[in-house]
Amino acid sequence: MNTACAVTHYSIPEEMEEGSIVANLAADLVKRKVRLDVIANKRYLEINKETGELFIAEKIDREYLCNSKNPSCFLKMDVSIEEPIRMFNIEVEIMDINDNVPHFRRDTMHLDISESTPAGERFSLNNAVDPDFGTNSVKSYHLSDEEHFSIEIQTGRDGSKFADLVLKNALDREEQAVHNLILTAVDGGVPARTGTANIIVRVLDTNDNAPQFDKESYTINVMENAPIGNLVIELNATDLDEGTNSEIIYSYSLYTSEKTQAIFSLNSNSGEIRVKEMINYEDFRIYDMEVIAMDKGHNSLTGQCKLTILVTDMNDNHPEMSIKSFQSPIKENVAIDTVIAIVSVSDKDSGENGIVDLHIADQLPFALRESSDNYYELVVSQPLDREKVPEYEITFTVTDRGSPPLSDNETMTLELLDVNDNVPQFPQSFYTIPVMENNAPGALLSSLTAFDPDLHENQYLVYFIIEKEIVNTSMSMLFSINPENGNLYALKTFDYEIEKEFLFHIEARDSGVPPLSSNVTVHIIIVDQNDNTPVIVSPWRAHGSVVEEKIPRSTDKGSLVSKVIAIDTDSVQNSRITYQFLQVTDATLFSLDQYNGEIRTMRMFSYRDPRHQRLVVIAKDNGDPALSATVTIKLSTVETAVKAYSDMTEVPLEYDIFSDINLYLVIGLGSVSFLLLITILVTCVLKCQKPMPSKAAPPSRNSVISDRNSTIADSTLVSNDAYWYSLFLAETRKGKLVVRQPVPKAGSRYIVSSLPRSTGLTETSDSAASTLQAVHNLILTAVDGGVPTRSGTANIIVRVIDTNDNAPQFDKESYNINVMENSPIGSLVVKLNATDLDEGTNSEIVYSYSLYTSDKTQQTFSLNTKNVKEMINYEDFRIYDMEVIATDKGPNSLTGQSKLTILVTDMNDNHPEISIKSFQSPVKEDIPVDSVIAVVSVSDKDSSENGIVDIRIADTLPFALRESSDNYYELVVSQPLDREKVPEYEITFTVTDRGSPTLSDNETMTLELLDVNDNVPQFPKSFYTIPVMENNAPGALLSSLTAFDPDLHENQYLVYFIIEKEIVNTSMSMLFSINPENGNLYALKTFDYEIEKEFLFHIEARDSGVPPLSSNVTVHI
Repeated sequence: MNTACAVTHYSIPEEMEEGSIVANLAADLVKRKVRLDVIANKRYLEINKETGELFIAEKIDREYLCNSKNPSCFLKMDVSIEEPIRMFNIEVEIMDINDNVPHFRRDTMHLDISESTPAGERFSLNNAVDPDFGTNSVKSYHLSDEEHFSIEIQTGRDGSKFADLVLKNALDREEQAVHNLILTAVDGGVPARTGTANIIVRVLDTNDNAPQFDKESYTINVMENAPIGNLVIELNATDLDEGTNSEIIYSYSLYTSEKTQAIFSLNSNSGEIRVKEMINYEDFRIYDMEVIAMDKGHNSLTGQCKLTILVTDMNDNHPEMSIKSFQSPIKENVAIDTVIAIVSVSDKDSGENGIVDLHIADQLPFALRESSDNYYELVVSQPLDREKVPEYEITFTVTDRGSPPLSDNETMTLELLDVNDNVPQFPQSFYTIPVMENNAPGALLSSLTAFDPDLHENQYLVYFIIEKEIVNTSMSMLFSINPENGNLYALKTFDYEIEKEFLFHIEARDSGVPPLSSNVTVHIIIVDQNDNTPVIVSPWRAHGSVVEEKIPRSTDKGSLVSKVIAIDTDSVQNSRITYQFLQVTDATLFSLDQYNGEIRTMRMFSYRDPRHQRLVVIAKDNGDPALSATVTIKLSTVETAVKAYSDMTEVPLEYDIFSDINLYLVIGLGSVSFLLLITILVTCVLKCQKPMPSKAAPPSRNSVISDRNSTIADSTLVSNDAYWYSLFLAETRKGKLVVRQPVPKAGSRYIVSSLPRSTGLTETSDSAASTLQAVHNLILTAVDGGVPTRSGTANIIVRVIDTNDNAPQFDKESYNINVMENSPIGSLVVKLNATDLDEGTNSEIVYSYSLYTSDKTQQTFSLNTKNVKEMINYEDFRIYDMEVIATDKGPNSLTGQSKLTILVTDMNDNHPEISIKSFQSPVKEDIPVDSVIAVVSVSDKDSSENGIVDIRIADTLPFALRESSDNYYELVVSQPLDREKVPEYEITFTVTDRGSPTLSDNETMTLELLDVNDNVPQFPKSFYTIPVMENNAPGALLSSLTAFDPDLHENQYLVYFIIEKEIVNTSMSMLFSINPENGNLYALKTFDYEIEKEFLFHIEARDSGVPPLSSNVTVHI
């Protein structure tokens, strides 16, 4: 058998139809019978034995038949030819055609990309696979139009194409959360064929949006006393982020005061602000707060909102009243418009609710006068009279103008002190007192009691008889009065027949200063007693009591025989006389007229009648008991007529004869009285003309005032009917001293000696009207009218009694005094001096504070020469205003005032103080520069340089102090912080004043930094070359790729990944594995150097922070 081993080569495209002729072997080789032996499992070609044509028996798929990565694909077969047998090797090269579209292993790829990923970041994509070979395989990729992404085509060492997704522009999840991309793989065939895959990019949220409130600021009105739990406002802030980055927590900022936070609660989850404690408008009217909305994302962002809560006032506070001073008791003669109380009113409410009206009862004699804002003075508006109203209940009522109005009241009792303003009052202005004559000396005549409505010494009365002389007899010699009770007594026995009446004055004088008095006229009427026996004056009885008369016997009936006349010196009633016969010889012969005493015949005499008739007549008065006198008339009858009786018979005795007799009696009595008066006058003249001892005469009983030394007050008028000479004058007829003009004040009382009656005038060597003198020495000269004249003198020593007519005066009206604070108790501030020109108690001065001096001032300073009473603290009070009153001790005291202003000088005695109003610790280390982490206030109670405070911290700290307002400072971050370098700071605030010496204080706070995920994991090397011996055992440890992260906690917990990359349709994760916790790299299969000589891929280390940070390293196996 002959064989041949020549190789015949044919090329055909794949996918030819069945039956297609490949070649005519008979023609090409020999025209003999041919037999085909296919060297394959499957018979793709057949030979037509008749024709020798090689044709397609079954469609050939090059990708199925051969490895798509092999550059050539052959079907090898042997062809035998019979006769002779020969063998031919035939190679049919299957040429690739573009019959496969590129396809991706996954139609949809999901990528999660953080929106914080910077532009230029690459992301590996699954590459497309095309079974075709060469130019028919994947040549390029196309990405659907997308502004944020592009692709970058990479070529592997085996010539495969794969694409990396490149981020062109930063993503914003809030604008677009998902990006849908189409990646198209294009092969190189003609025509080109494509395959697509969807790329769904989900943008992972990062916390890049701060929460925002609906409004930047709110102004809210809240009624005071709103119920606890009442909703004030529900704040709403939104965050465009999602997840925890959009979850919001509400909190107060550092600028919200603790008081505000105590009053209002803030729900951290819902943003509801509710009333937490009772709101009182009077405590705070405006609450300012700043609410922060903070998301829960990593590197939390915040938004702010300012709220101003205005508290609306309710009329829930009663008006208040404070009696700053109240002067009680006061004298009833206090002047109108005098301030007796100072009252302050207040109401913590506002508006109409806080306007307060103060009033008292209209019927009171007082008025309220506003002195300054909310201060009122209670002044006397009408004269007061203790005798009518001894005390007043003064109710101060304060009422606000709210709706409904609220009110309060306070009652004070004002007691009136009595002054001597009421003169004693007698029940009658005129007293007529009948006094029976022949009274016993010392007999009580009457009780003349006056009443004085004043009190105490002002109502203690003393009674006097005002001197009046009757026939050189003083009333005080006739009557006396008990000075205590006004009982009037007779000092002698009175005789109606001598003194029938007395008219004088009784004075009732109280014991006040000055004393007041009134007088009453007393008319003493001496009542007659029947103490005088009638005296028979006719008929005349010269010899005894028997009167002999002769009467003619022929006397006719009715003829007047005789007339008996009796007189009685008693009063009319007692002196009325009646006449009766006591004895008569013949009762039928004579009759007696009982009223006029006429004895007449009742009939004619008869011869039988006796010659001698005896008549006894009794004259009886009308007194009780009656007194009488008798006369015996012896009548003798004669025969011849008697002429006298004849005449009387012819001319009867009538009343005119009786009148003449009475006239004679009156003249007689008057003459006796006149002679007595002349005798008394002559006696007085003789006494006045007696020579007087040199210089002084003894006091006369008829002294100017009395027989005792007495005092005369200024302007006292002793006599009304005087004429004036110089300063004093002696009244010419009565010798009484009269004050001509007010006596100049000097001091002591003076004594006026008694002056004898004289016509002389007082003489002064100098006029005292223009000279202030305490004592006036006068000489009183009495001159008679003789030739030559003779005179006598007396010294008058007048001491001028002081009256309280000078008010005390201070050396200065006002004082400005500087006092150092902390002055020792008892230190002398000033010694005030006031003088009073008066003397005695009128010049003795008592110092006191006025009503306008506050209680605090009186507590701090004692008025005993103005000493420091309590420790003076400049920081409590810097100025003390006071008014000191100097009051003399005289009656109706007078006062003087002086105003003092005490200025306290500050000492540097207070250490400066520091108060940490808020301090935020811990803070995140990535806190922005200029963020406020603390608010500090400084203060110093001292003033001026002593009160100026400087605050500082160490210069080496990454913080700065910034003044936000007066004495408020903000601690701000001045440099970036890094917890990995300095985990915490000790910040010491030091405050120092500028006093001398300086005082200081300090306070230290610890600021802790919280870790943020700001460090990417760091591999020790950026490129790892790891040699691996082929035929390695599967699961062999190749290397440990450990990275380091300096952050803390979850920010430093690392997870390791192999970044996916396919090699000839094989993922790296199918070849290698890495321990996610420690970075140990393992081989998952046995490698064959002849097939795979190297691998290049990336290992990523990712921390567990939010968002996570990562870094990768290139691994070359």
